[in-house]
Amino acid sequence: MPLPPPEKRSLVHTRRIECRGYRRDDGLWDIEGSLIDTRTEEMETFGRGKIAPGEHLHEMWLRMTVDSDLTVKAIGAKTVHAPYPPCPNFPDRFGKLVGQRIEPGWTAKVRVLLGGRWGCTHLVELLGPLATTAVQTVYAWRGETGEHLADSVAPPADFINSCHTLADGTEVVNVLWPPQDHND
Repeated sequence: MPLPPPEKRSLVHTRRIECRGYRRDDGLWDIEGSLIDTRTEEMETFGRGKIAPGEHLHEMWLRMTVDSDLTVKAIGAKTVHAPYPPCPNFPDRFGKLVGQRIEPGWTAKVRVLLGGRWGCTHLVELLGPLATTAVQTVYAWRGETGEHLADSVAPPADFINSCHTLADGTEVVNVLWPPQDHND
């Protein structure tokens, strides 16, 4: 691990988030993600009772289908394990994301549509890494195939100034998208 050595400690909780991007034969993309929490100590929960060490405290899955412009075409959610019995029976409101585009403001939009009492905290959190995986999956393909050139020679609006490396005027931006491509 590249971090400095830690103080003496004992592992208590592990959260694993895994996301995968798939190219479908019909031209769409499936982006799947899971969130799994485990503990090293027994835990007593309301309704579910004791959860043994290593047993899944949370196990939740999402599959989001997007097109090449990152517009959500379908989405499904499943809670396999949760600490409270009603958790798997949440009102499925994820369909509100169908027709929405993954773009700047996505996280805020998701929180308005599905946050708080209208959704599941853990599945809403999983939508962030899922969206990032969709961008990395689809944009990498667009770059490899030249598909992005069919839209415009300008860079994707959500890339410029999205981080310090992709800030306007950096070497990366100037090489990939010369200034005449993105300055009005």
